[in-house]
Amino acid sequence: MTDITVPEPVASFITTVNAHDEQGFLDAFAADGFVDDWGRVFTGRDAIKGWSDGEFIGATGVLTPEEVTREGDEITVIGDWRSTHANGRSRFTFRVAGDRLASMTIREG
Repeated sequence: MTDITVPEPVASFITTVNAHDEQGFLDAFAADGFVDDWGRVFTGRDAIKGWSDGEFIGATGVLTPEEVTREGDEITVIGDWRSTHANGRSRFTFRVAGDRLASMTIREG
């Protein structure tokens, strides 16, 4: 089996998510960051937290990366997502702004 290398800051973000660290999860986003979960967009810390409480960190989600690609400031991780809210292969596309996430877009993997 080949080791998957996930570039920073996404690698640290995945570790934080898998540890269910809400504060670290929120701190990973830029001040104007957003989450696009299948077309539902949550912009800013309060909106992201509200979404995450029920569907991401609050759902004790774990992401196991299976494929990773990088193109400029965009890092895509396709992997197995397991949580109390949803399960299955998913595509997470991150836009990186320095050491923070400008966005995370979730779609079917």
